[in-house]
Amino acid sequence: MRKQVGRVVTAVAVVGAVISGCGGPIQAGTAVFVGDHAVPIERVQTELDTVLAKKDLVAQFEAQGGSTADIARSIVTRAVKHDLLTRAAAERGIVVTDEQVDAFIAENGGADALLDGSMYDLPRLRERVRDDLIAAQLAQQEVAGLVVTADLVAATSRADADAAAAALQTGGPEADALFADPNTSRRGETFVAANVPENAATVLFGLPAGAVVSFQPNPQQSTWIVAKVVDRRTDAPSDPAAVGNISQSQLIAIGERLLQPTADQVGIRVNPRYGVWDPIQMQIVGEDQQVGTVLPPLAS
Repeated sequence: MRKQVGRVVTAVAVVGAVISGCGGPIQAGTAVFVGDHAVPIERVQTELDTVLAKKDLVAQFEAQGGSTADIARSIVTRAVKHDLLTRAAAERGIVVTDEQVDAFIAENGGADALLDGSMYDLPRLRERVRDDLIAAQLAQQEVAGLVVTADLVAATSRADADAAAAALQTGGPEADALFADPNTSRRGETFVAANVPENAATVLFGLPAGAVVSFQPNPQQSTWIVAKVVDRRTDAPSDPAAVGNISQSQLIAIGERLLQPTADQVGIRVNPRYGVWDPIQMQIVGEDQQVGTVLPPLAS
């Protein structure tokens, strides 16, 4: 069951549909609010123009099924993560110097090569590199001791998943009844971040104890997963060799997932023309492309 849940959890990576709608008065001229910080639409449009000027890259992206709407949502998502990473760096005392950014760029082929293969201009490339280095350091601070224990239930429809999530959130006999069939449920499954780092970049590792998530890993299938985090530790013992084998890209993904509580705390308000913030995917998607629901812990 652990392997199955790991596969379905890591499968959550949907990118959404067409830009639609328009912002209300509170968001006029603003693409997204991260807490009280506003990202203006003008900035998003400027970055979008930079991307669209790279016609070969855009053509490749569109050939793979992407759209201008997807690019715009990606730009807004990066702005959200940049804000959250800046907050995390200040709180955790993480400092990334210009020299570290320069070194990373040099080690990966140089600025010209990276710009040729990306949709950034030089300032945004340097910002992205800095963000990635912050995310990796954030992960390094927690990943060695990060362990999540969760109760898991499988469902075959959204209605059943929503009902199971509500029961798990409340607890009691109705929740206990969900675990009558061991073929569709497990209690106390433990996930060790250092042992399976790809799992540590998923929604379970960004939830506090008591929170519940329900999601559909694959829209082409009927299976839904419902999970309640019963314990989350950052001080568990781990295998130093396993920690040392975590790649830089995995550290970056884990670090970004660790931003999930900050995003919940400060609040992400997206102009509807771009979509909505999906905490499960940690990105902005079309409103009809959300893959599930997160229920917070009930106040004790």
